[in-house]
Amino acid sequence: MKTIKGPGIFLAQFAGDEAPFNSLKSIADWVASLGYKGIQIPTWDTRLFDLEAAATSQAYCDEISGMLNDKGLQITELSTHLQGQLIAVHPAFDAQFDGFAPTSVHGNPSARQDWATQQLMFAAKASANLGLAAHASFSGALAWPYFYPWPARPAGLVEDAFDELARRWLPILNAFADNGVDIAYEIHPGEDLHDGVTFEMFLDRVGNHPRANILYDPSHFVLQQLDYLAFIDIYRDRIKCFHVKDAEFRPSGRSGVYGGYQPWADRPGRFRSLGDGQVDFPAIFAKMATNNYAGWAVLEWECAIKHPSVGAAEGAPFIKRHIIEVTDRAFDDFATAGADRLLNRQIMGII
Repeated sequence: MKTIKGPGIFLAQFAGDEAPFNSLKSIADWVASLGYKGIQIPTWDTRLFDLEAAATSQAYCDEISGMLNDKGLQITELSTHLQGQLIAVHPAFDAQFDGFAPTSVHGNPSARQDWATQQLMFAAKASANLGLAAHASFSGALAWPYFYPWPARPAGLVEDAFDELARRWLPILNAFADNGVDIAYEIHPGEDLHDGVTFEMFLDRVGNHPRANILYDPSHFVLQQLDYLAFIDIYRDRIKCFHVKDAEFRPSGRSGVYGGYQPWADRPGRFRSLGDGQVDFPAIFAKMATNNYAGWAVLEWECAIKHPSVGAAEGAPFIKRHIIEVTDRAFDDFATAGADRLLNRQIMGII
């Protein structure tokens, strides 16, 4: 068993143009004051981090790590959620997802994909330069508009989409392998990798690539009504990152899993601040410990009701309270009499 590292916090939902949220140094002071020990860095936010510099300059990485260490912080993982999304974009979403990329590639899906691929290549090297073991990302999606089969999907559409998704990601996975870093795909609606079945479809097509792994976030499984505890046991060897995020699902006679196009606050399934939803975190942390999860427990705050500063302040003690310091002995060791094979045979009536 292993003791999970934490508490950590994903900075994406907190970064902004006002201090202390507009630079890595100042936001680091803020999260350290709240009791966090690790930060997950969104690499697309240049107010906080220069991904290309981290990929090409060990000195830059050493400077960042040293500054954070002085504040009692470590980098848990880098994140390329937005760039990963752009590896595979269905044309229905081209206009919306252009906003995740530089203006120089807007309106040019091929150039946008090339840019995103280069970003992931930078992330592999930057993660290695920072001494990180895992990296958080999205898979992107080519088949998502067809997740509900009406009208009936053309035969082979999903299979062809996953073939293409694997083709695009395989060189990136190889680059991460060359740098000794795992990619942990957040299993997330809107991505082609949105549950265990779709992850397995992808894994099969990349030849069970050892660097193709999972970012586990139970909130997305609550909204899908998927067994998030069984998921941990099934994919225990592939879970390399952990977003600690709460959610609730309260269906009504008017709306259920699909949400009726309602805003987040009105949906039956919605994200909540830690402790305000329905996720069984004691059971999750116990399974993570017994399944030897070696990574960080990282708050991802997304709540339709509570103020983010309150959610962040409550998050660190919540995670710290749930991390299990694993035992190095059995609780009943005091009662053992040691191994006595002759006694064992006598107890069983063999002699």
